[in-house]
Amino acid sequence: MVQRRSPATAGATDLAGHAAVQPYRYSPGGRAIAATCRRWRVAQRGHHGRRHSGAAQWPAGAVPGRSPVDRRLPGDRRSRHLPPEQGRADSGQCPHSLQPAERLRARAPRHFRRDQEQMKKVLIANRGEIAVRIARACRDYGVASVAVYADADIDALHVRQADEAYGLQGERPTDTYLNIEKLLAVAARAGADAVHPGYGFLSERAEFARAVIDAGLIWIGPDPATIDALGDKVQARRIALKVGAPLVAGTEDPVSDASEVVAFAEQHGLPIAIKAAFGGGGRGLKVAWKLDEVSELYESAVREAVTAFGRGECFVERFLDRPRHIEAQIIADRHGRVVVVGTRDCSLQRRNQKLIEEAPAPYLTDELRQRIHESARAVCAEAGYVGAGTVEFLLSGDGTLSFLEVNTRLQVEHPVTEETSGVDLVIEQLRVADGLPLSFDGTPVPRGHSFEFRINAEDAGNGFLPTPGSITVFQPPSGPGVRLDTGVTEGSRVSPNFDSMIAKLIVTGATREQAISRARRALAEFKVEGVATVLPFHRAVMAHDDFTAANTFAVHTRWIETDFAEHVTIAPRNAEPVDPGVLRTFVEIDGKRHELGLPAALLAGMSLNAAAPTDARQPAVDAPDPHAVLTPVAGNLHAWAVEDGATVEKGQVIAIMEAMKMETSILAPCAGTVQISQEPGGYLEAKVVIGRVEA
Repeated sequence: MVQRRSPATAGATDLAGHAAVQPYRYSPGGRAIAATCRRWRVAQRGHHGRRHSGAAQWPAGAVPGRSPVDRRLPGDRRSRHLPPEQGRADSGQCPHSLQPAERLRARAPRHFRRDQEQMKKVLIANRGEIAVRIARACRDYGVASVAVYADADIDALHVRQADEAYGLQGERPTDTYLNIEKLLAVAARAGADAVHPGYGFLSERAEFARAVIDAGLIWIGPDPATIDALGDKVQARRIALKVGAPLVAGTEDPVSDASEVVAFAEQHGLPIAIKAAFGGGGRGLKVAWKLDEVSELYESAVREAVTAFGRGECFVERFLDRPRHIEAQIIADRHGRVVVVGTRDCSLQRRNQKLIEEAPAPYLTDELRQRIHESARAVCAEAGYVGAGTVEFLLSGDGTLSFLEVNTRLQVEHPVTEETSGVDLVIEQLRVADGLPLSFDGTPVPRGHSFEFRINAEDAGNGFLPTPGSITVFQPPSGPGVRLDTGVTEGSRVSPNFDSMIAKLIVTGATREQAISRARRALAEFKVEGVATVLPFHRAVMAHDDFTAANTFAVHTRWIETDFAEHVTIAPRNAEPVDPGVLRTFVEIDGKRHELGLPAALLAGMSLNAAAPTDARQPAVDAPDPHAVLTPVAGNLHAWAVEDGATVEKGQVIAIMEAMKMETSILAPCAGTVQISQEPGGYLEAKVVIGRVEA
């Protein structure tokens, strides 16, 4: 529990001579937790205010485990620094208490216990749901966890879940979660002896892995040389060719400018994919369908790659139109074993980023599945891979299989493989980093079918634009086969500086059909208010025959843009001006969608149920100026694509916004002359006027 001094109790002391503190309550249950902690502390100290032998004596404001002169600095924050558990074996554990690594190891499930002691405290160099996931795995494994946080994340769930937490002093990724120097300083200060990078941020940066190892810490991931070899997508292609993995045509080295991209397109034909050489996850990936758009897309890919990965090199390869995206989850130890844990299908994407994943990959022939397994093992063995990773492939409609890349980290979608294999991939990462062999032999036989739904703070009815803001209601589903991995709670704020994903809903059934049925129920129960989410989109997908019908799986990586959008319309919020005294909502009656207008006063104080497939519109503001150039989303104005005074056509890209690590184009509202009123570089809310186009 995080504790802060209360002005009302300054100078007062408790039974053991500690300065009295006022617990910082994260929830309405904080008072009960505080009372439990007080009772626990008294029980642990024994009668008459005496501590049990071995209990630390901490003066007011001191940090446990450090000398009294080493106080917390402003901006630092350490959680759960209550006395270590001592005394009776049957004494209750104080909620949120900081337990030493020895106690954590003793309480770890027998399956997770180690025969040797190496890691004792793990720094989690990440945020959000993956940081929460790793913190929980650390507790299961018997090691302490250390969280870090940007200024906006000071009350985030991952901060509360970890045993300790330290501020990184900054707002943007480059100042916080991408700052190697700050992360290593926290590791040294906290006494961490290992670092888990999670996914994204620095997880695939070999320089970070080297810095961790050079600092004398354990790196929970592949060796830096392996990250270099496979993180460089061009070098990864060479390795795939060497072991005989299938490949489409591509450049042998990163391209130096747009002219080389054009030359490749002229030689091999369109469409082509321009891809970040040192990235993944859809960032820095652009598809060119026409030669005249190559230059613009190349520049955009470079900017996105620099923002997301710190490097802008890109390469080019033939783009397979409408393929399935299939991947193999592998994990390898330092004892020579490279195991494929299972396959996943991640074809349902938008902007080349996955939205729904499932395991195992359905509708693959035994021969094709075997080829995927063998290619994945061969690529990783050739690269000397150690740890968890993912080998990705594209599968075209004619059966052509092509190696795509290797992600040298834990994937966002790893839970579906865990659910269908029974393997805890994060625990296995910790075991491998500790020098232990894998806890299982060979590819597990799949047990059921699992779906993962990424719950992003994006408006599906408005081009999936990010929607940062505060979450006022967060009511996830539960029940058999339902798992939720999240980094938010009610009251959390979704920052425009980071990824838009707020949760992952994982639903598992004995068969694909049962998993679909459970997913429909769980999605209907899920309720989020305060920010727009993709929940309505997920509900619509799970009702579409292309995705759910047995033996007619027709989904591919461009299905959302080419097929789904033609049949399903998700009404955007605030689509048009309405009477400010009337609140309009959509309801479904006997299978038909109806729009209702109700007096706003009648519904004052009531909350519309966002769990059902409805869409509420707030009272409208005045009609927008048809000549105004507005920010479509909250974020940073990255650059103007035209000069002040330039003549443009309606729909032409005139500016670029950067929000949640993605670029969003701002289009000219009409034909005319551009008048710029806002310079690039600053953070702006949505619907802010940044210029005009005068006809």
